Amino acid sequence: MLQQTQVATVIHYYNRWMQKWPTLQALAQASLEEVNELWAGLGYYSRGKRLQEAARKVVSELAGRMPRTAEDLQKLLPGVGRYTAGAIASISYGQSTSQHGNPSSWCQATGVVDGNVIRVLCRLRCIGADSSSPAVIDRLWDMANVLVDRSRPGDFNQALMELGATVCVPKSPLCRECPVKQHCQAWHRVEKELSFTSQKLFGKAPPVPDVEDCGAGDCPLCPPATEPWDSSLGVTNFPRKAAKKPPRVMRTATCVLERRGCHGAPEYLIVQRPSSGLLAGLWEFPSLPLAQDLQEEKEREELADHLQAWMGQPVAAKGLQFIGEVIHIFSHIHQTYVVYSLYLDGDVTLDPALSPSRWVTEDEFHASAVSTAMKKVLKAHKKQHRKESSPVKGSKQKRGAKAQGAGSPCPGTQLSLHAFLRAPTGP
Repeated sequence: MLQQTQVATVIHYYNRWMQKWPTLQALAQASLEEVNELWAGLGYYSRGKRLQEAARKVVSELAGRMPRTAEDLQKLLPGVGRYTAGAIASISYGQSTSQHGNPSSWCQATGVVDGNVIRVLCRLRCIGADSSSPAVIDRLWDMANVLVDRSRPGDFNQALMELGATVCVPKSPLCRECPVKQHCQAWHRVEKELSFTSQKLFGKAPPVPDVEDCGAGDCPLCPPATEPWDSSLGVTNFPRKAAKKPPRVMRTATCVLERRGCHGAPEYLIVQRPSSGLLAGLWEFPSLPLAQDLQEEKEREELADHLQAWMGQPVAAKGLQFIGEVIHIFSHIHQTYVVYSLYLDGDVTLDPALSPSRWVTEDEFHASAVSTAMKKVLKAHKKQHRKESSPVKGSKQKRGAKAQGAGSPCPGTQLSLHAFLRAPTGP
């Protein structure tokens, strides 16, 4: 859960998860639908699926025994990469990779490299090359494995991650409170610049350059010549990453199909997404990807055709009510949902050959494995419904209520200050 997600967000999900599935055996017996329901809202949904796959493999193929080295964890369990394997091996078992994969040989303590550790190490060593490149990541792993305390690898790794999360933060780091600032080359560089500026101000000779400062132009870890040190940034010159690719822009037409349930409460049709790809296996309102720059009339027609395939009966494009646009940002996609709604009077027979579908109440919707984006869509739909149901300013209904006049309020209505202080009018 902590892959790509902060601790504060994870805690609630972790507690619910452990309460429902306290053992590997319990998780292995769960359905993917149940897993997605508890994971809903946490993002990166493939993590939950792989976590359950790993539990099933441990139970069915490994006799219920977790691998105990980083090498075996990464090799045997789906969804476990280098960072997760190192964290589990060092924190849970105090060990890591066995030499040549032989469990009987000595085990070397392993470090961990996550976003926080990358930031700490890049500042400690003034690593200005792209910190996301494979070559730099490999060097950072080498450094982490050298630095780790052999007797307490788990504590050391957690401390290093915590240092990056609380002190050596991305912006406004607390350098003066940092317990390792005396070893930090970025900090020393800032101090040297301050000293140089001070000496220059008082007319003193500039200091002799440090012979240990890297001056090689082809150093694979130094900042490129096109991106020199920026004095205004201080230690936050590091780490450096390549410019992010702009997110892919997508538009999707989504329709909230609503009917009156048997107890009078509204019900909504949700359908299940494919078992692979973005938001795999989650439930959503019937949706259709749209081409860019499509006219609204054409959007309606395409969505109506899509709904007709679901319901097996004609759907008039003009009958689709436009609700608005809902924007949701995924890690690599800027998604705009063009939201429509359609109220159905009678029962509808859905085509069983298409994706699984079901009618749900609002409570059942929120308890289902639906994404945060779909919750936004339903919220927009309900907001529009309330807006249409409430009296509109300037309508006959409101004017009728106002016609009673400020001088003759309804019984039990508190007067406004303006009405209270106004002089009484004649009969």
